[in-house]
Amino acid sequence: MFIRTRPLALAIAIALPLHAWGQDTLLPTVKVEDQADKPDGYRATTTRVGKTLQDPHDIPQAVTTLTNALLEEQQVGSLKEAMRNVSGLSFNAAEGGRSGDNMNLRGFYTFGDLYLDGIRDTAQYNRETFNFEQIDVLRGAGAMLFGRGQAGGVVNMVSKTPFSIEQYKLTASLGDHDYREVTADLNKPINAGTALRVNLMQRDEGSWRSNPASGSEPEIHRKGAAFSLALNRDSHNRFWLNHYDVETNDNPDYGVSFDAATRRPSVQPLVPGRETASLFWGTDRTFDKSKTSITTLVNEYRFSPQSELRTQLRVADYERSYWAKTPNLTTAPSANGVVGGNQTRASDYETVTLQSDYSTKFSALGMKHEMLAGFEYLQEKSFRHTLRNFGGTTNANPPDFRPYEISTTGTPVRFSGDSYALYVQDVVEFIPQWKATVGLRRDELDAEYSSATSPKLSYGENSYRAALSFHPAADTHYYLGWSDSFSPTADLYQLTVKPQPPERSEVVELGAKWLLLDGDLALRAALYRATKHWERSTDLESTAAILTKKRRTDGLELEAAGRVTDHWEVFAGLALMDAKILDTAENINPTTGAITKGNPDYIGKRARNTPKYTFNLWTTYKLAGGWKVGGGVEAKGDRHAFLPSGAGAVPTLNGAYHPNTAPSYVRWDAMVAYEQAKWAVRLNIKNVFDKLYWSDVYDNGGFAVPGPRRSAILTAELRF
Repeated sequence: MFIRTRPLALAIAIALPLHAWGQDTLLPTVKVEDQADKPDGYRATTTRVGKTLQDPHDIPQAVTTLTNALLEEQQVGSLKEAMRNVSGLSFNAAEGGRSGDNMNLRGFYTFGDLYLDGIRDTAQYNRETFNFEQIDVLRGAGAMLFGRGQAGGVVNMVSKTPFSIEQYKLTASLGDHDYREVTADLNKPINAGTALRVNLMQRDEGSWRSNPASGSEPEIHRKGAAFSLALNRDSHNRFWLNHYDVETNDNPDYGVSFDAATRRPSVQPLVPGRETASLFWGTDRTFDKSKTSITTLVNEYRFSPQSELRTQLRVADYERSYWAKTPNLTTAPSANGVVGGNQTRASDYETVTLQSDYSTKFSALGMKHEMLAGFEYLQEKSFRHTLRNFGGTTNANPPDFRPYEISTTGTPVRFSGDSYALYVQDVVEFIPQWKATVGLRRDELDAEYSSATSPKLSYGENSYRAALSFHPAADTHYYLGWSDSFSPTADLYQLTVKPQPPERSEVVELGAKWLLLDGDLALRAALYRATKHWERSTDLESTAAILTKKRRTDGLELEAAGRVTDHWEVFAGLALMDAKILDTAENINPTTGAITKGNPDYIGKRARNTPKYTFNLWTTYKLAGGWKVGGGVEAKGDRHAFLPSGAGAVPTLNGAYHPNTAPSYVRWDAMVAYEQAKWAVRLNIKNVFDKLYWSDVYDNGGFAVPGPRRSAILTAELRF
């Protein structure tokens, strides 16, 4: 077997030795060249987003990988901030039970497509990046590999694990708006077969926005601890025990109302001398508290250099409680929380997952095969309810909600489900340079709900994946792929008198991938069509869950990632999207069972929160004497916010169709660093030109959340 060893690949192997250990018996003896000490960069050479350890270049589907090096240079703390680097992505504002990380990719929701080390991680919480080695985005429908999901793609977060050398890294950061962060990344080999890696984080952050009556601000207070213990790492039977804990104590921000007179975020002067975007309707008593605990046991058993069984057992618990104030269009915020609506929630989501993948390579009938087979079991238990108001609604008796103190009225929503899946895939090189990928998955789910109208749900669905790849050379890959996805009603919440058809999506993608400069620079292009049927609402409180019966996104993506020269690195992406509604909603009345249809005037209109274009660029250059400079830009087209499921009139302005619209924007960032072998200092300037822009859109049309204004963050790093 011929394996080409590139300098960057060797550098990645040093930085991510867990992956390297998985390859030890596969690699021949190589001579280390003088370029092999290049640091990890923006081009990742390994990923498990296709279920097996492989180069993203070889996957016949568009893949975007955010490396640890990229995220550290940008001073990224949260998953949301990291995902600004992903082209074709937009952010949804929190409402309707969907607070937490909530994004659209290629115009489709991703709330059911978040994974941690290949295991479903769809709980509603805010994820931190301190324990991520990289973030992989597999674009397009991915149900054959991952189970139920959407058409946009899968976001897989990869945890840090031990490597073979002793290394410790401490960082401390200070910045505007009371930004404070400390992290520790501690790796300790214990003996020849055992190593421990510990990652710690605490981050506190204020905001440029405030409540004019009280001075309260949106705030972030988060702390986390993670460890990974590697056992038998030099044997054919290896284990990892991983544990991850994160606690948050934030003050949530729901932004500013849209103004019906302008169809834009409001600029009404509610407070003299203050721009409306700077107003915050929360108080010093509003809160968003959560605790996430995830424990995973991983085993890799290698039968031979070509065959491996990888099994993961995970137990996870996600607790969360919040009280958020929604904005008011005509009245300024009050100090006691009387002005604005109240969004409250207490929830507990527990999961147990057992997942096993067997991969092998062999030859049969004169053809080479790369076979993957596996099974998955997922048990879910969920509880959620609104909070009890110990106060009232007036100035004399203002609202008073308390964490985890649930309401004494109403009925909690409970859900329990058992999911089972079997899947198989084969990649066949049927003639030299040509490969065919064929995959099939079967998912079964039995679930019980507290809903009186639909207390049970049982379904079985097939998912498929097929692709044809042409490799005229090892550094060139052309492919044509097709994949599909499905999701049951309202992300497993049955809210209608009879089950509606599941969401179904199909994606056709024509793509090309090139490796240049001895593999240091990766380029890719993808032309796709994604079609979705029976699209559901993200608002889990809604009984009219169907948004559109059919819609489609046609798109083009271009991306570059890696090292142009020994001193110059770049990460860039461009996405052009044409997202249209093809057929309007068809809903069932939850009481009478009558069918109602959405206004047909929505047909042909652009889909919600889907810009026509996005562009992102981050680039750095090493100067003499340890200096490094860098900068980047993020640009998005305007995004619409409306509810297309109803039979009422479409939104208009001056007699023409015009939904609420978040304007397009361009944001610039900059960085300068001084780096030495054992320490470094870095200054990040975010939003250099102090641009007012709207980063998150509540896609039903109520409000939008402005992005951070200009801020400077100074970071010191110590390595030993």
